[in-house]
Amino acid sequence: MCQVGEDYGAPAPEMPPPPRAGRELKCVKCKEDLPVVVIRAGDAFCRDCFKAFYVHKFRAVLGKNRLIFPGEKVLLAWSGGPSSSSMIWQVLEGLSRDSAKRLRFVPGIVYVDEGAACGQSPGDRARTLAEMKLILQTVGFPWHIVALEEVFSLPPSVLRYLAQEPSGTKGAYKAAVDSFLQQQHAPAEGEEQLSQPGSQDPQSPAGPPTAAQTEAQPPTAAQTEAQPPTAAQTETQPPTAAQTEAQPPTAAQTEAQPPTAAQTEALSRLFDSVKTLTAKEELLQTLRTHLILHVARTHGYSKVMTGDSCTRLAIKLMTSLALGRGAFLAWDTGFSDERHGDVVVVRPMREHTLKEVAFYNRLFAVPSVFTPAIDTKAPEKSSIHRLMEAFMLRLQAQFPSTVSTVYRTSEKLVKAPRHGSAGGPPGPRCLLCMCALDIDTAATQRVVVHQALRPCTEGPRPGTQVQLCSHREDPRAHVIEQLCYGCRVNMKDLPSLDPLPPYILTEAQFRSQRASVLQEMQEYLIDSDDEAQTGES
Repeated sequence: MCQVGEDYGAPAPEMPPPPRAGRELKCVKCKEDLPVVVIRAGDAFCRDCFKAFYVHKFRAVLGKNRLIFPGEKVLLAWSGGPSSSSMIWQVLEGLSRDSAKRLRFVPGIVYVDEGAACGQSPGDRARTLAEMKLILQTVGFPWHIVALEEVFSLPPSVLRYLAQEPSGTKGAYKAAVDSFLQQQHAPAEGEEQLSQPGSQDPQSPAGPPTAAQTEAQPPTAAQTEAQPPTAAQTETQPPTAAQTEAQPPTAAQTEAQPPTAAQTEALSRLFDSVKTLTAKEELLQTLRTHLILHVARTHGYSKVMTGDSCTRLAIKLMTSLALGRGAFLAWDTGFSDERHGDVVVVRPMREHTLKEVAFYNRLFAVPSVFTPAIDTKAPEKSSIHRLMEAFMLRLQAQFPSTVSTVYRTSEKLVKAPRHGSAGGPPGPRCLLCMCALDIDTAATQRVVVHQALRPCTEGPRPGTQVQLCSHREDPRAHVIEQLCYGCRVNMKDLPSLDPLPPYILTEAQFRSQRASVLQEMQEYLIDSDDEAQTGES
């Protein structure tokens, strides 16, 4: 079409750019206030709505699973980072009287000092502990500070599966809640009967209590459990009877003894002997889990809460696949982890992303302490953990649904027993991660024996003496045959087993001796097939 000589007039005015999300838009929930946080494209929240959204996620995860019963002691694993600090603040607000639906469990906090494994100096470790204690005193919960060096004094029973008492059906949870509420209302009703209007001042029957009344009347049991003590109350007032019963007497008043120089040197020698950073991170996580489990069992905690966020669990899922732990993804990334039996690990922060946690801590001034990890300032390709973390975060920046897609995939994993016997006795478990062995024990023994006898089959080297090697006398063979595939791969980067804590080697020797005794007893037992053949003859 010819356009010569046609006058199109002035050029059309430029349209204003579309409004950016979170600037001119309103909150997507209340439709009134201006948003201050943009979680995703189109999800802009104001301050109050974001807090309600954040708190609802935390409460919904706990309410949907119903694993924590009223009055149960729960240990909060705190590392000082943003996610675990936010988890503690959620529990603190959930126990306050202003909360709509109060949490009904008895919390405690544990912090593991990993400074020796991460190369921190004694001065840096002392400053970090001082910051930790300041926050713990502000929270007011019973707290336990333990050093990672204490793994060298753990008993071998830490690595043993202890059967858990059956929790019952869904009706059992409702019955437990009703019983707990009746126990809470009974002391309150008794105190109301004692404080009738006839014994009060008739001029102020409904007014607030005076200073004399406040000093004369101790707090009720419901007030003591519903509202945790503040830092000032903890320092000025002695613990009440209800607080003394809810926590051990040395939980908040006594701190663990500092590690000795020999233990610190032994821990440093252990991590220095590991060849790769990947194996160091796995070993650190294993020792930390054993130490927290020991603290929980010693002080009577039946649940352990960790602050693993949605982003961290998505990274952990991909890392576990790369490390050969695909058979245990449901335990490593699920809401509950029952591998230890009597102590169950729960992850109530698994619905929150790192972005949401960072915004919440920033808006509501949640304190946290930065502690250098074992992979701090390490290059991207130094370990599988760092490489997978960089890959997931870079992919999340380009495709915002990456973390949620991986996370939703982990929710579909089912915890199924290996041999399909859910009600049968527990089978052999890994010595380190305490998961069911994912490889055949008989085939493993043949491989281990072949590796142990390889120096003998190859023949002596010139100038060396011939030594008889036995599989039963090889301590490394005792340990390797009791590990799952993932832990076995990591143990290849540990040349010698001598730096390992004594409780691991002792438990490995105990299991090997027990297995050999059971095998000898099987030779004297009569099978059902033998009895049938004897009857026919």
